[in-house]
Amino acid sequence: MRIAALQMCSGADIGANLRVARTLLEQAARAGAELAALPEYWSAMGLHESDKLARAEAFGDGPVQQFLAQCARELGLWLVGGTLPLASDAPGRVSNTTLVHGPDGRCVARYDKIHLFRFDNGREQFDEARTIAAGAQAQRFALTARDGSRWRVGLSVCYDLRFPELYREHARAGADLLMVPSAFTHTTGQAHWDVLLRARAIENLSYVLAPAQGGQHENGRRTWGRSMAVDPWGEVLALQAEGPGVVLAELDAARLAQVRGQLPALAHRVL
Repeated sequence: MRIAALQMCSGADIGANLRVARTLLEQAARAGAELAALPEYWSAMGLHESDKLARAEAFGDGPVQQFLAQCARELGLWLVGGTLPLASDAPGRVSNTTLVHGPDGRCVARYDKIHLFRFDNGREQFDEARTIAAGAQAQRFALTARDGSRWRVGLSVCYDLRFPELYREHARAGADLLMVPSAFTHTTGQAHWDVLLRARAIENLSYVLAPAQGGQHENGRRTWGRSMAVDPWGEVLALQAEGPGVVLAELDAARLAQVRGQLPALAHRVL
């Protein structure tokens, strides 16, 4: 099954971001992708952290969700919709949410980001907990590819990547593909992005697909990019360094079985 990670450099204009996303999704579909994934904050990278509060949609209703459903349906894709802000019960905060739509446009899974990023090196300061309510549960979905193969997909977002216990839970549940839509900062991405993605693939003997924000944003933030697909042996199959683009890779059930057969580490777990 062919999969696609879409890299963007989103700005504050939702309409402009949707147009870029549609172009990239069409490109992925033309290239034969059956599953495509957008990055974190793809629909808007606001000028201020609080901007996402005003843009939050109620779950199941809103123009961004309608866009995702329409794209999935019209292009015949399984669409992992990066993240968008959804209204939450927590005062003054939203959920940073991944929604998955099937080729019929129906929403089949929702994951609210569990781990919230905080970083302060004296020059850059981030604290997502100021505006985001943390999720509480791991989420997965399953799909059947056009060739009849069955794939189990574990969901995660950006900073989750630093918490291997989440991915181990996905592995215990039989996940074959781990999704990591992200907006890693340039500072943290340069230091840790590649090695963390490869580690999550290797230790869980799973494919990893990581669509990312990549470039200089109008709010002054610079994201690392390097959207990539990684195989269960930790080999980087394809990547996009910076700027908008489509990263294509093949999920190979025989390759997955081979790697898991020759090194059955998942069966050797003790803790």
